[in-house]
Amino acid sequence: MTKKRNRKQLILETLMEAPELSVGELSRRFGVSEVTIRSDLKSLETEGLVLRQHGGGLPTLHANVAERQRTHTDEKLRIARAAAEMISDCDDVMITAGTTTSLIPRFLLGRQGVNIVTNSTLLLPHVRNNPGVTVTLAGGEFRPAIEALTGPATIRELGQFHVAKAFLGSDGISSEKGTTADSAEIADVCRLMSEQARQTIVLADSSKLGRAGFAHIMPTARIDILITDSGAPAAEVAKLRKKGVDVRLV
Repeated sequence: MTKKRNRKQLILETLMEAPELSVGELSRRFGVSEVTIRSDLKSLETEGLVLRQHGGGLPTLHANVAERQRTHTDEKLRIARAAAEMISDCDDVMITAGTTTSLIPRFLLGRQGVNIVTNSTLLLPHVRNNPGVTVTLAGGEFRPAIEALTGPATIRELGQFHVAKAFLGSDGISSEKGTTADSAEIADVCRLMSEQARQTIVLADSSKLGRAGFAHIMPTARIDILITDSGAPAAEVAKLRKKGVDVRLV
């Protein structure tokens, strides 16, 4: 299974660099049959990572997003699963764009009546086959490099909703600086989602702790819960808890 997963990842990376490669060329490059390559492409299509086309496949993700998805994969999955466990039947939630936050719906199978308001297009493959989840996608300008909708239209539409919980991503988080994003537009979206929710939950793998990104989102006092992985630096976790943040290690 691991060998197959590694091959699929390599196929995806290869197609990002050379999307014109055919099934036959991929077969020769990876030393497996064309039947195996077609099976891998079908699996990647099911995951929303490849769009099948005659004789090959076209990656659906921007290279920047794909690269971020490959880092801290296990940690992101554990964090997303823990976040999903906080969502109950009939909950109304907001989820910001991000490689960790977009994984939350993957773990919502079996839930009923969940309403998600989001600016993320990256999470869509995880909700297509889940009848218990309804998604409201906020309009705006599509930014392929982050698989997100941003801008004035996004802000205007998000302001129409009020939810129980907002699940926010972060490019950096510290006890002194609070949370930050890699762009002012994303920071604006995160800040508004927090304002429209009764509870603010930040998802960040341990590499983000103690780090300050480009654009300020909110101070530590605005964060109710931080879900991070067990590799988080103990000193920073202690500082955040001292500031009143409920830090949950997974």
